Amino acid sequence: MRDQESLIPKGATWIPKSVVKLFPDENKILLDDGLLLEYEILIVAAGIQINWEGIKGLKESIGTNGVCSNYSYTYVDSTWREIEKFKGGNALFTHPNTPIKCGGAPQKIMYLAEEYFCNSGVRNRSEVMFYSANTDIFQVPRYANTLEQVLERKQIITNYNKNLVEIIAEKREAIFEDTQTLKRETIPYSMIHVVPPMGPPNFIKESEISDYQGWVDINPYTLQHVKHKNIFGLGDCTNLPTSKTGAAIRKQIPVLKQNIMDVLNGRDLQAKYDGYTSCPIVTGYKSLILAEFNYEHEPQETFPFNQAKERYSMFLLKRYMLPYMYWNLMLKGIM
Repeated sequence: MRDQESLIPKGATWIPKSVVKLFPDENKILLDDGLLLEYEILIVAAGIQINWEGIKGLKESIGTNGVCSNYSYTYVDSTWREIEKFKGGNALFTHPNTPIKCGGAPQKIMYLAEEYFCNSGVRNRSEVMFYSANTDIFQVPRYANTLEQVLERKQIITNYNKNLVEIIAEKREAIFEDTQTLKRETIPYSMIHVVPPMGPPNFIKESEISDYQGWVDINPYTLQHVKHKNIFGLGDCTNLPTSKTGAAIRKQIPVLKQNIMDVLNGRDLQAKYDGYTSCPIVTGYKSLILAEFNYEHEPQETFPFNQAKERYSMFLLKRYMLPYMYWNLMLKGIM
């Protein structure tokens, strides 16, 4: 983690305030201190909002009674504590019924935890269970096939179309709702790693630039707003039909840059984004699947070998190279 101010590029003015309202017809934004700013071009890259209140009982129980989540900055360390002290029983891992940042994250922690349970000698008295509101393990068949093999090898019990709606922490019970029948069932747990529901930031959801679900409504190829031509969207806060990842933004940036220059110079937009995204899915302490694909779920792999295969080399890439690329190349716009 680094101080945000140190990452602001030279020539840019950093205003450490939150946006509370947009006025797209007037080319203005309102900040939380009452300051009204005008713009010629607006780039909306506000990320995604974590809605802890979306699951009854979650906000008040996180970090206690076996409840943990890697998505909580405050309580992220409780995930390791729960895994370390787990002595058997049901270990539940969830995936919500909303878009989330890093779609592979709910699985990564599960695979790592399962391997730790094996190494610590408690796996034979444990049930590792994946409860997902999705219909399958992954949206791209090429990588889903491998992940199904991982699940079978690790003997992880999968439950699809199941959305976590409530946690009764004092009883260590989780209540899931079937996304199709709406029938509910209560599952006891020894530990549960929860991925909370997520959605667009409120100031976007309540504005004129959002679609019916609250996301910034942009053209999926040009990244330009469908109505306000001097507004562009980027990353997790948009309705781009692709996984919300840093890798996706890396490919969106060159398109954004070119198309903004075209708008400023009165030209037709030339650059197109094809939906590229990447999910490095850790399947163990020394293995990883590097999923790369586009809007059509066609693989767009970087290396000249099968990235759907679990590889130690790809784990090393994730562990050592990607952090370096993020801090030293991506944030500086070099790649």
